[in-house]
Amino acid sequence: MRPVLASLIFVFSLAVASANDASFDAAPAKPVSFKFQKKAPAAPAADDRLWITVKASGAESRETIVNTGISLEEISSDEVSGVGNARMAERLKSLGIKFKAVPLTQRFHMQDFPAEDAAFHNYARLTSDLQGLVAQSNGLASLFSIGRGWAGDKDIWCLRLNSSAHGVEKSDRPAIVYMGTHHAREHLSTEVPLLLAKYLIENRAKPEIASLLAKRDVYFIPMVNPDGAEYDIATGQYRMHRKNVRANDGGSVGVDLNRNYGYHWGEGGSSAEPDSDIYHGPSAFSEPETQAIKKFIEDRLDTMKVVLTFHSFSELILYPWGHKNGPIDDTRAQTAYETMAKTMAQWNGYTPEHSSDLYIASGDTTDWAWGAHKIFAFTFELTPKSMWDGGFYPGAGAISSTFAANLKPALYLLDLADDPYRAAGGNLSSSNVKSTLTANGGR
Repeated sequence: MRPVLASLIFVFSLAVASANDASFDAAPAKPVSFKFQKKAPAAPAADDRLWITVKASGAESRETIVNTGISLEEISSDEVSGVGNARMAERLKSLGIKFKAVPLTQRFHMQDFPAEDAAFHNYARLTSDLQGLVAQSNGLASLFSIGRGWAGDKDIWCLRLNSSAHGVEKSDRPAIVYMGTHHAREHLSTEVPLLLAKYLIENRAKPEIASLLAKRDVYFIPMVNPDGAEYDIATGQYRMHRKNVRANDGGSVGVDLNRNYGYHWGEGGSSAEPDSDIYHGPSAFSEPETQAIKKFIEDRLDTMKVVLTFHSFSELILYPWGHKNGPIDDTRAQTAYETMAKTMAQWNGYTPEHSSDLYIASGDTTDWAWGAHKIFAFTFELTPKSMWDGGFYPGAGAISSTFAANLKPALYLLDLADDPYRAAGGNLSSSNVKSTLTANGGR
């Protein structure tokens, strides 16, 4: 057993704050048919989750805490906070770990979407705008469904940019996919890949963009978890919902899709308890959403080179491993990963690191993409940096600035999608791309 507890500095107070304490959207192809035709569950009668804060420093300390089932959401140099429940709080107590806890609904005062946040995309508006991008693309873009979410009535849309192959047609071009919204409450992660697709379509005549689009097969899946994203705002109030909408035994809702992938599924940093926000599901790839991503990737193994999945928040660039400490065994690949991450960090200002440098988390997208298929995979934890700056709900003002910060990294990966190992040598395939990446704002 690791000497974790000695490194923790504790401030104990299991408290229930008073109710007065203030805190803090051409016709798409026919959808793929899945058997998971479930109705989304009704809202639970009450939300008994807690916001739990523990004095802790270092990945080992955080690993101990996350293994109680708590979903760590706010991490600083000497303190962590996240979502749990009374049972998980009792586990902390049994370990001798002191903490603070308040009801989640008191820590986050839920409110209707303000008018100024109307720029965020719900499922209907996302569908409409993706169809609009196809219509304006002059044959560059196509739209198809890779599957449906748990409830069975919402497609997981994939927008493709390829002038010579459309929909699910085969192509021999090197491929890259940009994904968003594995986690329901991370609405900003829908906006960035959508804006990137829009940028490439609108700028397709520029030499540097045309050069990339002529040689790459580019995919965007902006909303991996459509049911969860809708569930988070279904009442007109934010629910702080992370998971999909599987109806679990015991009345809880959802599986954490980013703990449901099959590589080292069910190990550290995930939970077997359905009411945990990091519940990994009853089995690897048990969910229609992760099955859809699995099939999408595996249908393109001969060409898929890079996966970039957007999450929020913390301003991080993460790469494997997540399920264990230490680098990957392939030294050449590790060098390429580190070079890419550090290069992209110079543009977006994020911190580059192994996923496990935060804490162990098993069954996630990037570990599976690399571990199972040797596809270079990154997770970007988007703006803001902390919960105090807006957390999962930073406001519409964060959309344009977050996209601008991540445009250069996205174009950089698009260029490297033919051979990511080129990164270690600092080689870009096109002088036009180099010019783009050195230009102010990447435009």
